[in-house]
Amino acid sequence: MSHQNAGESNFAAMTNAWSAMTRGFLRTATAANRAAASAMRSPIDAANGAEDDRVAPSVPSINYSDLNWQFDRTVDDPDHISVGDTVTFEKALTDEDVRAFAAVSGDTNRLHLDEAFAGETRFSERIVHGTLVSGLISAALARLPGLTIYLSQDLEFSGPVGIGDRVSARVEIVEDLGNDQYRLETVVRNEDDDATVIDGEAVVLIDDLPADAD
Repeated sequence: MSHQNAGESNFAAMTNAWSAMTRGFLRTATAANRAAASAMRSPIDAANGAEDDRVAPSVPSINYSDLNWQFDRTVDDPDHISVGDTVTFEKALTDEDVRAFAAVSGDTNRLHLDEAFAGETRFSERIVHGTLVSGLISAALARLPGLTIYLSQDLEFSGPVGIGDRVSARVEIVEDLGNDQYRLETVVRNEDDDATVIDGEAVVLIDDLPADAD
């Protein structure tokens, strides 16, 4: 197979895996309902030892979250979403994550699964699938208020993520396109290496949640 054909095949596989992951996150967002935690103290107040009886807002998809995942957002009401609002989602990408993604997506590239093989490559170690890393953008989008539906996503990969590295995805609304559509800046960082690994833009539609998800 020529280098060109191999590249086209790899790109097609990446696109298919990305599409499958996006559909999975959207199903999660659709099924989500009220937050599992009914009350939280803000991190700032907690750090200062202050008492806080405020009720935490409903967060789509939180019922499906893991305690080791972290997220933060600047807006809680879909009617108040505006340019400048952000969501950040953070988690470690473990060996279990990588092997599960390989099984689900069919991407069994030895670079992600075989330590000895990966050690002989330019990376000198196994790395996380690029589409798994970029999938954290979907996780951040799922935590916007309302039901977020992907319309487009452009990505540029600038660095690898090692197995076990902690990674954050930050999305920021940079333009209101009208009709509940927004353009967002999407950035993924390897927090362990203090480096940006993915940069890009997305366009999303933010729909109302189903009535029984309030």
